[in-house]
Amino acid sequence: MQAQVENTAGKRLWIKVAGAAAVVALALAGYLSMANTHAAPDVTFTNIKGEQVSLKSLRGKVVMVNFWATSCTTCVAEMPQMVQTYNMYKDKGLDYVAVAMSYDPPNYVMNFVQTRSLPFQVALDTQSKLADSFGDVKLTPTTFVIDKQGNIIKRYVGAPKFEELHALLDKALAAA
Repeated sequence: MQAQVENTAGKRLWIKVAGAAAVVALALAGYLSMANTHAAPDVTFTNIKGEQVSLKSLRGKVVMVNFWATSCTTCVAEMPQMVQTYNMYKDKGLDYVAVAMSYDPPNYVMNFVQTRSLPFQVALDTQSKLADSFGDVKLTPTTFVIDKQGNIIKRYVGAPKFEELHALLDKALAAA
């Protein structure tokens, strides 16, 4: 009986040690993934007015790059919140580029921009060069948040949780 109790206690101790090690490993992985930013690609957007804007020229600002399509129901549904987010943060140093996917007809994009009075820059990616440069983006919406130094700090696939996005923007905009 005594041996059985000691054996059970030893198993419990082992489970606790293994559990603690797993928690430490997950915490370390989470920390490393948060600290693991990488430089945004050196791309130039051509907006629907024909103007060219390089991502490098936006350094010093926090930038959101949103890949979307007029045929994407999630993209269309999230766009009012993206406009609201942009309007909340533009005076604090946020810039925003909405990149229409290559399969999106330019006239559909132009109509969408005009009928919804999108306040930020909209670019066409007619040859998928921008999507390829950002890691071969295929799914829409995909949104990148880029810090003031030009590093990607977050990639959202699908609609972001806007409360989380706003907290991230607050932090990134407050950073030196």
